Amino acid sequence: MKENERTSELKQSRRSTKRAGFNRGAFGEAATKLAEIGKGFFARGWVSGTSGNFSAVVSREPLRLAVTSTGLDKGSLTPAQFLEIDDAAKVVRGDGRPSAEALLHLAIVRDLDAGAVLHTHSVWSTVLSGSHARHGGIALEGYEMLKGLAGVRSHQHREWLPILENSQDMAELADRVSRTLQQSPSIHGFLLKEHGLYTWGVSLDEAKRHVEILEFLMEVLVRSGAAHSA
Repeated sequence: MKENERTSELKQSRRSTKRAGFNRGAFGEAATKLAEIGKGFFARGWVSGTSGNFSAVVSREPLRLAVTSTGLDKGSLTPAQFLEIDDAAKVVRGDGRPSAEALLHLAIVRDLDAGAVLHTHSVWSTVLSGSHARHGGIALEGYEMLKGLAGVRSHQHREWLPILENSQDMAELADRVSRTLQQSPSIHGFLLKEHGLYTWGVSLDEAKRHVEILEFLMEVLVRSGAAHSA
């Protein structure tokens, strides 16, 4: 599939999430599923300690996201610990404080019409984002697992994972994320240097699948020695 055709397909799929509107049960459903995802990721070593953060769109107009509270162990998350935030990352439901990285989630949702955003802190993403930073990203090519990414039909697909310098200035980092996504709208994820992976999907199921695929491929690269040959 040509790049412009794949980009068009992804955009059409993403736009379909806008039609849902506000659903009274959407927040509870998203929080329940995100808690389950967190436990699964924790068990696989992708969100150790209090690392990682997750979000899902629960309303488009007005824009509302269900997000993880900051500083929580993802292996013991409960739906009650999730927050609902508005388009300025202000809490409109729940007790707690969202991660400052909620601004990155909002940027991804706005720029790509994503329905869910997942951020992991695996050993593999941390190692590769440091060792490949000088190249600006990591190329994944020739792997059958790539066909699990939305819009990808062949193992010959070349997936580029940009690596962005991390920053404590989240507004500035969110701007850089937006620029990256606008320049490369067909990518499925990016890395923050020595920090971790961000990926997304039109739904939580798709975002979860993208995490599983990209984490698998990054582990393959590290175990095969690619992290040391960069």
